[in-house]
Order: sequence, then C-alpha cells, then structure tokens
Amino acid sequence: MEKQRILVVDDEEINRLILMEMFQDSLDEYELLEAGNGREAVEQIERNQNIVLILLDVVMPIMDGFKVLEYMQEHELLEAIPVILITGESIEDSEGRAYDFGVADVIHKPFFAHIVKRRSKNIIELYQNKHNMERRLKEQEIAIRAQEKEIRETNEFMVDALSTVVESRSAETGDHTKRIKFYTRIMANHLMEHFPQYGLTPATVDGISRASVMHDIGKIGISDTILLKPGRLTNEEFEIMKTHTVIGCEILEKFYKDRTSEFYRFCYEICRHHHERWDGRGYPDHLAGDDIPISAQIVAVADVYDALVSPRVYKGSFSKEKAYEMIMNGECGQFAPDILECFRLAREDFYNIMETLGSF
Repeated sequence: MEKQRILVVDDEEINRLILMEMFQDSLDEYELLEAGNGREAVEQIERNQNIVLILLDVVMPIMDGFKVLEYMQEHELLEAIPVILITGESIEDSEGRAYDFGVADVIHKPFFAHIVKRRSKNIIELYQNKHNMERRLKEQEIAIRAQEKEIRETNEFMVDALSTVVESRSAETGDHTKRIKFYTRIMANHLMEHFPQYGLTPATVDGISRASVMHDIGKIGISDTILLKPGRLTNEEFEIMKTHTVIGCEILEKFYKDRTSEFYRFCYEICRHHHERWDGRGYPDHLAGDDIPISAQIVAVADVYDALVSPRVYKGSFSKEKAYEMIMNGECGQFAPDILECFRLAREDFYNIMETLGSF
C-alpha cells in the first residue's frame, strides 16, 4: 500500500527541518516531502499522489503561500488535502485570508513543535474520517440506486405482465397498451414544455407514461361474456364494464406494497380516472375540470384516440384524421383545453405511431 505523504513548504531550511523532525517517529506511516517555495510546492502536489497534509509557509520567494492556495482552489484540491498555514504574527489579515480559502488551521510563528504535531495528527484523522464517510455514503448511494433499479425493473415486469394478461382476455389488439404508452409520453412532453404550470418534469413524464399501461388492468375482473361480447353492450352490461376502473384500483392496492410512491399514485389515478371527462360526465366519480388528475387526463385522450382508430369486434376503425376531428370537436366527451392543445401539437406524432405500430 502506498504511503501517505506530508508536504512541508517553507523557504527557511531550519523551519523545514524542525517541521519534518516532528514526524521522524512516524516514517513507517508517512513519507515526508519538502519544498523551498510555492512553485516547488505546486510541483510536488502535481507529482505526488496521496498527500494527506500540507504545512505551508506564507512569506516565500518566487511564489508565496497564498498563491499556492489559489492554485489549490482553482484545481479543487482544498477539500481533499488539508492545509495548515504557518504565518508570522506581523502578517496582517493573513489568518482571515487563510480561512477564507478554507485552510484547516493557522499556526503563528514561532511555533511549538509538539502543538503543531498534535494538530497535524488531529487534522489528518479528521479529513480521513470525512473522506471515509463520503466514500461509504457513495457506496451506499450506489447500492441504493442498484436496489431502486432492481425494484423498478421488477415493477416494469409486473406492469407488463398485468397489461399483457388484460390484452390476452380482451377484444383489444396486442399493441394497444404499447401505443397508449407512446401517445402518453408524447402528450406529457408537450404539456411539460408548453404548460409549465402543471409542474411536470422529465421524471414525472416517464412515470406517467410507464403507468399508462395499467389503465385497463381492472378488465381482468370483468366476465368474458361482457368483455368479449361481439356487439354493443346493453346498459346493464355497460354499467358492469365501467366497474373496471374501480377493480383496477383494488388490484393495485393488493399487489403494490409501496403506496406512498409517485409511480403508485400515477397508476391509481390513471386506473380510476381515465374515463372521467372535463364536464363531469365521465365515470366512476364524475370528476370535473382540474379535479381530474393530469395523468388521467392525458391517458384519457390517448385511450380514446386508439379506440377510434383500432377495429373492434363490434365496430370498424376510423381514419386517423377522422379520429382527430372527433376528439377535437367533443364527439367523444369533453377534454381540457390544455390537453386538447397538446393533442393538436402531437397530431403528426400520433399518426406516425399508427403507421409504425399499426392498429392490428
């Protein structure tokens, strides 16, 4: 293991000898370096790794101690290498300037060797403990991030598995949830860019788009006779079908352990409220206006658009242009003006997704 190094910087050789003599009983632990002026000190710093302390004189020829501190500050070394400034009492304001730089300690000449040694040992230990703690915190952060990644991947698997189960039972096509995810991300990005008052960030955009695939998981609890009926539903059957919003939330509550997470909130909001409408004529809670979570408002438009352009056993498909006009004209329920503006901005992207993934 490489020895730790202590750099002694002073233009007077006798002072360097006195300072270096303090550590003669610790040569098995430290390697001692010396410099006769600031320029030599900078060269030593650049040439040597693992310097754990610098004892630095202020008044020196060629380059003084404060110039060395300026060099260390510019290269962000003062946080890593503690400096004890050795100064004469006649140097005005040197102590204040030194602490402004962030030195670990200031010792005035003439100094007592045993005091300097004790302070040096304490400062080396303090900085090493600090660095060890920072390293442990960094390691813990890496471990936590790895755990978060694993949890996220597990959640992604569960989400994809549930949405696949839903699609395998329903009359919808296999790429429905995939398209919904793309539509949602595009509209959420427009909302983030053009309507900052909603407070969306890249992280929330990602969370909402990932949660969007959960919008119809409640259909798992709807009987096949209704879910797969090759025709329009009766009023009674439609009322049962509408309960998939509530059933989906019940499923989430059972399998999702961390109900405090933002992702869980997005999943819950989208499951329960993606059939709500701006004028309060949606379901299941008849929310209106801004009472409808923004995540659900985005997914609502994406879901309606995909339903219109996709063929079903009980209907044909509308053209993408006709579907766009129907939504903008309020033929599929009322949506928020801001959401419709994002839909308008996303129009060409929606068309491209349909061309790329298709509707069946």
